[in-house]
Amino acid sequence: MTVVAEAAAVAGRAAIRPPVRRRNAMSYGFVSLYAALALAFGILPTLYAVYLAFTDAEGRFAGVANFSKVVDDFRFWPAVRHVAFYLGIWLVALVVLVTLLAVVVHAIKVRWLSRTLRFVFYLPGALAGASSVLLWLFVLDPTASPVGGLLKLFGFDSFVQVIVPGNLPVIFAIIAFWTGAGGWIVIMYGALNNISDDVMEAARMDGANPVQIAWNIQLPMLRKWISYMGIMSLAAGTQLFVEPQLLSQASNAIVPNDYSLNQLAYQYAFQQNDFNGAAAISLLLLVIALALSAVFVTRGGLFERD
Repeated sequence: MTVVAEAAAVAGRAAIRPPVRRRNAMSYGFVSLYAALALAFGILPTLYAVYLAFTDAEGRFAGVANFSKVVDDFRFWPAVRHVAFYLGIWLVALVVLVTLLAVVVHAIKVRWLSRTLRFVFYLPGALAGASSVLLWLFVLDPTASPVGGLLKLFGFDSFVQVIVPGNLPVIFAIIAFWTGAGGWIVIMYGALNNISDDVMEAARMDGANPVQIAWNIQLPMLRKWISYMGIMSLAAGTQLFVEPQLLSQASNAIVPNDYSLNQLAYQYAFQQNDFNGAAAISLLLLVIALALSAVFVTRGGLFERD
């Protein structure tokens, strides 16, 4: 009987070996495609930017000269402040409102209403960045906007009054939230669905109300997803470019063409023909984004095992 059992086990392993190999081959195929694209459009451009940032126009090693040049530029620190204010407003609004709306939608037990709300939230994300900004050019003009009455109620009678530089961080945060929040609400809704029904039912049996369930159960279990949302949104926010660029063109330079760090890098590269300075700004952005992302990773426990 032992010999027969061993023979059956060997035959079973031999029978399942080819499908496993095929699955492994498919996995390697998908990973290799991603790796090739990451190498071509991520790693190699980054390495080239590092080379440019530490050399001069002649290709000679320049040390930190390019970094000193861009940091001493009178346009650099205002651009840093603009991006920092925008990120502060946007990230706080995104984390708080997306999480709140996801919990509210998840609490709705009427299936068709929940699906409709998710669709409505997600719909603005179907517009590309430039298309969204073009739409907002009309929304921000009190003479053509469907919310012109509300803008006039706040004392804005013209497009120029709306887009004064002091209002831009809030405007860009609203545009970014309108465009990107819906997708994150859908993701958070899916994450909430992964919470065990047994845990939720036990909390209700212990007398917890919906607010207590959200605060003590749902939010802690969403911590990693919130951290992931913060990292991805931070990476996108530091690259602020399309919105101020289009508003600058539409407003006849009332919005400066060096409002954000990405715009300043664009000015260095294509107006001043200084690709080394542009690369230095890009690396500074990368370092700042990585440092802030590390905060989200450590505080959010993104790589902790449950």
